[in-house]
Amino acid sequence: MTVPSDAPLAPLAPLADTQRPPSRALLKGQQTRATILEAALGLASHMGLEGLSIGALAEVTQMSKSGVFAHFGSREELQISVIREYHARFEEEVFFPAIREPRGLPRLRALFERWVRRVSVEIDSGCIYISGAVEFDDRPGPVRDALAGMVRAWHAALERAIRVAVEEGQLRSDTDPTQMLFEVHGLILALHHDARFLRIPGALDRARAGFERTLSYYATPVPAARRARR
Repeated sequence: MTVPSDAPLAPLAPLADTQRPPSRALLKGQQTRATILEAALGLASHMGLEGLSIGALAEVTQMSKSGVFAHFGSREELQISVIREYHARFEEEVFFPAIREPRGLPRLRALFERWVRRVSVEIDSGCIYISGAVEFDDRPGPVRDALAGMVRAWHAALERAIRVAVEEGQLRSDTDPTQMLFEVHGLILALHHDARFLRIPGALDRARAGFERTLSYYATPVPAARRARR
């Protein structure tokens, strides 16, 4: 079964029963959980997923430890919830706006450009995908599985966009989508390293230039007759 190129990055949770309006207590609980999760995202962005703790969140949110614990149950569940929330926001900011663009190169360009913009915003905080990979690359378990699953979902979306560009005839028929994805992802990793760690000016422009060079390498050649008419 072929996955549509505009499918969500990860399966969405089943819709809740909408027959009954939620109770006031349920709404308050959801609001409290959202507040905790917002604080947790902030901590994880600056301190990493390993920097999360029930105690630190209780202090930031001015709640009791037992109050925070009641919403997540364990530090591991908290970390996984943060990963899922980060992924959901990544979808909203990068994936969903980009797939409104026409199929092929316009959509692929939009995916990359929005990814670059996201990284530019995270220069002073950090990318949970990247920092989490460093923290959990050699630590098997549910947190690593959740993080890797989200990253693979994003990679799959990019690879689908590359394949569609090949199908549309905008990239060469012999393009290896996995190889091109590797090169594009490498640009983002280099951007994050040079902009965040080394603070090198112009890193964003270099990433964009690298992407254009990658596209030109894989682009379907323009026939000489068409070039002459331009």
